[in-house]
Amino acid sequence: MKDVKIDCVREPARRAEIAEKILLALPDWFGLPDSTKEYIEQSRSLPFWAAYSGEEVLGFVSLKTTSVSAAEVHCMGILPHLHRQGIGRMLMAALEAYAKEAGFRLLQVKTVDEGHYPEYDRTIAFYEGMGFLRLEVFPTLWDEWNPCLVLVKAL
Repeated sequence: MKDVKIDCVREPARRAEIAEKILLALPDWFGLPDSTKEYIEQSRSLPFWAAYSGEEVLGFVSLKTTSVSAAEVHCMGILPHLHRQGIGRMLMAALEAYAKEAGFRLLQVKTVDEGHYPEYDRTIAFYEGMGFLRLEVFPTLWDEWNPCLVLVKAL
């Protein structure tokens, strides 16, 4: 997609506003209200990048520190009609550049394991396309019907 700009968003209220707009547009991925509310609230205090076309927000990604050496792709969302147009790759490039500059050596991301929901199977394919490798499945980290797959990437 052309004319897409990625910006670091510094204002906590704006981060939450963007996260809410995008996550509420993605009920197949973010359909649990309490969990979605938590992602929105946590976005206020995390490094956060948004994709824009003009003034329109297209998507976002946030980063959470998990140790001195590692960080996590905390939350990511792109408006559904814009999937598979390179916006996620652009957001990940900004996040990875920041993570490298901050001295992190490893990125991780958690998602629902393969074979449970087609939407999450596409999510796994996206992260694998970005160079992430499957590390481990935690069958009950979240709950039995949403087994957690952890993927990692060396920076």
